[in-house]
This record gives sequence, structure tokens and C-alpha cells, in this order.
Amino acid sequence: MINEIRQDASERMSKAVDALGVAFSKIRTGRPSPGLLDGVKVNYYGTDTPLKQVASVSVDDSRNLIVSPWEKKILPAIEKAILSAGLGLNPTSSGELIRIPMPALTEETRKNHIRQARNEAEQARVAIRNIRRDANGDFKELLKEKEISEDDLRRAEEEIQKLTDRFIKEVDALLATKETDLMEI
Repeated sequence: MINEIRQDASERMSKAVDALGVAFSKIRTGRPSPGLLDGVKVNYYGTDTPLKQVASVSVDDSRNLIVSPWEKKILPAIEKAILSAGLGLNPTSSGELIRIPMPALTEETRKNHIRQARNEAEQARVAIRNIRRDANGDFKELLKEKEISEDDLRRAEEEIQKLTDRFIKEVDALLATKETDLMEI
């Protein structure tokens, strides 16, 4: 029973770290990344469809993203979706594809992005700690039902704490990497 709770906690903590990675991919750094447009939904025949399903997104050079739609007639819809996504990007259409120049980050926007990244990392840490609390609560329930001993409880709580520490270190490493990327010019 203890192993099942530990395994469940480990999987949930891993998902929290993965979610942080997704959140970080949406925070723009100085260089273009196709992941920046992952959250963009295009009105495709009356349905909000992810951009990846109606076009390919690639990096042209160090300052541009290129969006190549599968069908030329949805080019205006893609352009409108990118503009309304709130990413601060200004796409330009050349008839067959959309070029998105990535503006250089100012010092103020870099600091705002770092603040946002730190906030996302703190949310991931809180999620990991909540998972630890849930697992420890499950262990205490087992103790109350006399399915485990107090020594088993103590060992299980120590193992969950080690697991928590490991995942929080991963969060801190991801944050440090993101901050470094944001401060590059």
C-alpha cells in the first residue's frame, strides 16, 4: 500500500514539473520558438482548432517564426488568431505564409517575464508540496486503520520528503535555466 501511494505521488509530482515546462515554453525569450504559438487556436470551419493542426510552425532565422498553413484560404484566420492571442506579436502575411518577427525584449519586459517565470515555478512548488501533504495524509489514514506501524509511517514520510526535495530541485533547475535564457541578449 505504501509503495502505491509513493508511486502515485511520484507520478503526480512529475506531472507538476511537466506542466511547469509547458508554462515556461509560453514565456517568450529573446529567440523565437515554435512552442510560443502552442496555445493559439484558429477558427477553422467554425471550430477552434490548435494552430499545429492547420499549419506548420518553424524558425526562419534568429528573429522570425514562419507559419505555413495547409490551406491558403485560412491564412487570414491564422493571422487574426495570432494577433488576438495576446502574445504581443505582429504577423505579416506574404500570400502563402505568415512571417512573425520577434521583437527584441526590453529590460522591463525581461524583468516581467522573469517575475512570471518565478510565479509559475512557485505554483509548481506549491503543487508538489500539496501532493506530499496528500500522501502523508494517506499514510496517516493507514496508521489509523492499523494497516501500517508507526515506524512504517515515519519511513514512508521520509521517503515522500526525499521525493519532494528531488522534484523541487528540478523546478529550481528549470527556473534557473529559464532565467538565464531570459537575460541573454
